[in-house]
Amino acid sequence: MAQEPILSARGLVKRYGRVTALNNCEFDLYPGEILAVIGDNGAGKSSLIKALSGAITPDEGEIRLDGKAVSFKSPIDAREAGIECVYQNLALSPALSIADNMFLGREIRKPGILGQWFKMLDRPAMEKRAREKLTELGLMTIQNIGQAVETLSGGQRQGVAVARAAAFGSKVVIMDEPTAALGVKESRRVLELILDVKRRGLPIVLISHNMPHVFEVADRIHIHRLGRRLCVINPRDYTMSDAVAFMTGAKAPPEELVAA
Repeated sequence: MAQEPILSARGLVKRYGRVTALNNCEFDLYPGEILAVIGDNGAGKSSLIKALSGAITPDEGEIRLDGKAVSFKSPIDAREAGIECVYQNLALSPALSIADNMFLGREIRKPGILGQWFKMLDRPAMEKRAREKLTELGLMTIQNIGQAVETLSGGQRQGVAVARAAAFGSKVVIMDEPTAALGVKESRRVLELILDVKRRGLPIVLISHNMPHVFEVADRIHIHRLGRRLCVINPRDYTMSDAVAFMTGAKAPPEELVAA
């Protein structure tokens, strides 16, 4: 690809005692694409994503965002740099409202003395922005922005988490198994949401075990094996069986893929 990656990693190493979770790992995400990351259990996918999102600090190697070297000490650092994550367990607070969840940790305070000194929240502003973001992503089947998240279906909750990431992720959105706990209909809606986010110009890292979903929405597929990037394939050039064979070691990828 001629363009520069928006998020890249070179030579990432992460050890836990005698276990090497990342072994000289490489990674490239290009602007406007959906990059799927697949790999067997224990391949090091989670460690890679945690390193990219600030949840762990690699022992060695370099991460670059927009061409500049970055060193995240926490997920908050990564978030402030424009990297948003949607986790498998959603990380939503069930008892809080949709609007409160959208702005969790980023609440808007009332202007002037009420916000500055008394820390009062500007609920109308938060609800207005939450409604705008949900509408943008076609999620306003949710009637009441003030209803508790625990009253929503699994797909609607995932929708709120995706909308939050799309609202605040200025550079990259990382989605970890976003359809894992959902039924067929709700999974379909989440896949449509992922494509909506892409259409708005945000590149997405999609971690998933669901091969049909991966092959449906991904532009490229990063195959992770034994703590490092084995190869990157184009889903239009290879089959799901090929991807699984590369991932499990049953088949070696072509030499030019490994070199790339």
